[in-house]
Amino acid sequence: MDYEKLTQVMRRLSLEAGDKIMEIYGRDDFDVKSKSDDSPVTAADEAADRIISDGLRAAFPDVLLVTEEQADTHGTTGDTFLIVDPLDGTKEFIHRRGDFTVNIALVEGGVPTRGVVYAPAKNRVFFTLATGKSVEETGELAKDKVGQTKEISVSKPDNTALMVVASKSHRDQATDDYIAKYSVKDMKSAGSSLKFCLVATGEADIYPRVGRTMEWDTAAGHAVLKGAGGDVIRFDDHTPLTYGKEDYANPFFIAYAPGVDLKKT
Repeated sequence: MDYEKLTQVMRRLSLEAGDKIMEIYGRDDFDVKSKSDDSPVTAADEAADRIISDGLRAAFPDVLLVTEEQADTHGTTGDTFLIVDPLDGTKEFIHRRGDFTVNIALVEGGVPTRGVVYAPAKNRVFFTLATGKSVEETGELAKDKVGQTKEISVSKPDNTALMVVASKSHRDQATDDYIAKYSVKDMKSAGSSLKFCLVATGEADIYPRVGRTMEWDTAAGHAVLKGAGGDVIRFDDHTPLTYGKEDYANPFFIAYAPGVDLKKT
């Protein structure tokens, strides 16, 4: 894999998809449909998916592509594949809360090794460089040229005063019960894969997810977090969260900065 090319393509496509998402977001009204699993989908999901999938297929025709919005890409995985959630946090988008993201990742050997997470309503973009290190880009976010970036790194946690981030739309008692095992200084709520990025930048120390997610929801954020020195493990046995599962469904998981004194369930 040409990681330099991959970085450029993923970043550019995420920005282009973000523009289309924000165009639809700015409309007075947009249609919301329900998929077979009753989750919502909008014109923004579908338009962003077309931009990203067409661009990835043109740039990397020999690499398997899995994307949430195209059922015919589901059911087959390989050792190496690209995985896309063109609009993670559709509920946040529908309710105009801004915590939605564009997500593109490369999985190699069951591990997300490269990825980009773009939050267009917040003008924040995080991605892995060709080296695998993660950065946040600031500035105007020109599509043809990477602007000023800063390398991001997870925190050095204080286990007597942890910063926790949890889901905004999927918070439940099980999550609260697990968080209660820790000494918490403060807690943030965020939508979509932004939660991984808040751990990656050191704005939070731990993100527990006791709820359903799919691989396309998490792969890009997982890659960004790994590139910042963090990791993601299964909630039940603390083994690594892996990708390429037959149904793409994730178990519950914990994203964290090393140094957090992780608690068992």
